Amino acid sequence: MVKQFTMELAGRPLTVEIGRVAAQANGAAFMHYGDTVVLSTATASDKPREGIDFFPLSVEFEEKMYSVGKIPGGFNKREGKASEHAVLTSRVIDRPMRPLFPKDYRNDVTLNNLVMSVDPDCSPEVAAMLGSSIATCISDIPFDGPIAATQIGLIDGEFIVNPTSDQNLVSDLALTVASTAEKVIMIEAGANEVPEDTMIEAIFKAHEVNKEIIAFIQKIVDECGKEKHDYEHVDTPEELWNDMVEFITPEAMEEAVFTDVKQVREENIRQIEEKLEERYAEEHEDWLPLIGDAVYKFQKKTVRKMILKDHKRPDGRAIDEIRPLSAEIDILPRVHGSGMFKRGQTQIMTVTTLAPLSEVQKVDGIDLNITSKRYMHHYNFPSYSVGETKPSRGPGRREIGHGALAERALVPVLPSEDEFPYAIRTVSETLESNGSTSQASVCASTLSLMAAGVPIKKPVAGISTGLVTGDTDDDYLILTDIQGLEDFFGDMDFKVAGTHDGITAIQMDIKIHGLTPDIIKGAITKAKAAREYILTEIMEPVISEPRPEVGKYAPKIKQMHVDPDKISEIIGKQGKTINAIIDETGVKIDINDDGRVDICGVDQEMIEKAMDIIRLIVEPVEVGAIYEGEVVRIMNFGAFVQLAPNKDGLIHISKLSRDRVNKVEDVVNIGDKVRVKVLEIDKMGRINLALREKLS
Repeated sequence: MVKQFTMELAGRPLTVEIGRVAAQANGAAFMHYGDTVVLSTATASDKPREGIDFFPLSVEFEEKMYSVGKIPGGFNKREGKASEHAVLTSRVIDRPMRPLFPKDYRNDVTLNNLVMSVDPDCSPEVAAMLGSSIATCISDIPFDGPIAATQIGLIDGEFIVNPTSDQNLVSDLALTVASTAEKVIMIEAGANEVPEDTMIEAIFKAHEVNKEIIAFIQKIVDECGKEKHDYEHVDTPEELWNDMVEFITPEAMEEAVFTDVKQVREENIRQIEEKLEERYAEEHEDWLPLIGDAVYKFQKKTVRKMILKDHKRPDGRAIDEIRPLSAEIDILPRVHGSGMFKRGQTQIMTVTTLAPLSEVQKVDGIDLNITSKRYMHHYNFPSYSVGETKPSRGPGRREIGHGALAERALVPVLPSEDEFPYAIRTVSETLESNGSTSQASVCASTLSLMAAGVPIKKPVAGISTGLVTGDTDDDYLILTDIQGLEDFFGDMDFKVAGTHDGITAIQMDIKIHGLTPDIIKGAITKAKAAREYILTEIMEPVISEPRPEVGKYAPKIKQMHVDPDKISEIIGKQGKTINAIIDETGVKIDINDDGRVDICGVDQEMIEKAMDIIRLIVEPVEVGAIYEGEVVRIMNFGAFVQLAPNKDGLIHISKLSRDRVNKVEDVVNIGDKVRVKVLEIDKMGRINLALREKLS
């Protein structure tokens, strides 16, 4: 039996159909938001996966090109691996959903969102986020939902709920907030230096909308929801726990984790596990596979108690103290720009590469307004950065997510194409990792861009704050600059990037069932103070503003504008003219339909020469002006000189010299470079010249 539920969301109808499609999934919601259609399904395996100590959740956002009336590009004409946008959307759905599944649930769960039709006025990402929540809530899969998600834009100082594709292009804010009925559980934002107060206001506006959606979802669950199935609970046996705590002692565990050197801590924990294995090897052999999980829980309990009750962090820092920082530039001699930022045991080197605008990344996606990316930020996380041995298999979802976050943080301060006609790529290499590598890559990228001579408007820095909570909403502690252990055992990773004047990016992940307004405000306030310190005390003393010019090894690009009607003259028949210019000067020329011409090369003199040739092509020859050209034809009465492609002028034999010339070849020959003056342009358009100087 098909059931249909409808509400109005941001002035557009949201309709959910249950029972119409995908009946064999544990839960399915056929989502209609305007003309956007997304099929969201939730499925779970019958039995838990053996040999794992985590919840195996997979979230997919499948972009189908038919949804926007396109055939996929490439040879296969079929959707391949997920696009970067699809990966990022999957992560945005995953992050608020994951904390609401039971912590000891080990059954495989897949949340699939199939985008089947796209209305540019109605976000398929919003439909997918809501659909995943509904499909899971009505299924028999254990889940402590519902949740809802809302996007907020900011145009001319006004908040826009679930902005359209066109509105997103001009919005100063791209904010996504997911909530339970009581608390905010996920924040993702990109912004054009939005002040902290405005950002907080936007977050809670989204939360209010989410509460209305959750009330709507709850009606669907009440009418269509299945009873949740039982599962095999995983826990440390009480006898093992008590014996371990008595044998190791809380004091010894605290001593083991209390160090600012990650490798020392890991060695201390390894020795504890070895002692337990020796203790249980004979009498409690069945406990041996459980030791790792038990020690993990003991560590977690110890670290959280140290922080929350004793106000003592594992590395000895104060609660709001940042780890030792350092910044450098120009580490790599031949690249276009390089910067390195170090925060404790986290070290990032970012390299900037500049190229002509023809090198922008083409985007083949379901948002028809986004067809290219001029700025690309790529993030790499090799195994050696954490002291492990693992072959590289290319970027995973985490790497793509971290790269996108840093990219989002820096886009608002980049110069326009007219100001700086380059495609820009930054690559952040993680050299050492112990927490907050994404925000260190924001800092390193700023250093690298300024060192490369990219005229960014303002420097950007990033910091991550953490959280440890107690038994009540009022029992918590916010930590500035969390290291890996505090992220691992804590409740929150709240990343904020921005300039002195405002926020440019936020990403918040939590492991609990939501944050109170006071926690969110406190985290944003602490992040601002830390960001100001990093910018003022660490980064700006190294490089305070972008270099005035691009580096020695970077391509030099000059930009000019011509009448679009003249473009065909620059190109010439079958590209003959433009190719001749390229052959003569060694430059690269890109011409846009609007008449913008980008000339790229390593030799500034050759760039100027190419520009002069193009000017000669598109601009009328002026009487009295001096030009340089090449003798291309000789007649008895004079020599023809090519001033520019398809623009020849005649030097009459009488104008070759002040003295009498008997033969043209006595003065010039074919191929000679000459400087000439334009004497006249007759009624027939013929250009008459006088020789001023023979150049070669």
